[in-house]
Amino acid sequence: MEALLPIIVQVITGVIGGQAVGAALKTAAMGQLPKILAGAVGGVGGGAILGSLLGGGADPATAGALGGLLGDAVGGVGGGAILTAIVGAVMGSMNKTA
Repeated sequence: MEALLPIIVQVITGVIGGQAVGAALKTAAMGQLPKILAGAVGGVGGGAILGSLLGGGADPATAGALGGLLGDAVGGVGGGAILTAIVGAVMGSMNKTA
């Protein structure tokens, strides 16, 4: 369960970040499912990238202030928001050309 908790935090915060960006980008014409999926995938990816940049997996004391669940949450929100914005831009451009 201890190994699963960071992934759960990353998915939940990624969905939150994706929903926030999806609400801000009204022109993207995205449904709920793409926002949720992009946010969840981006959250896990962002949390993994931030964790590796901060030295996650090594000694937790060396991870700094953004180590642990706080780092997972920050990485999740950021990754979910970024990937949702990218997916929204791609979907928006596809809708304009069709």
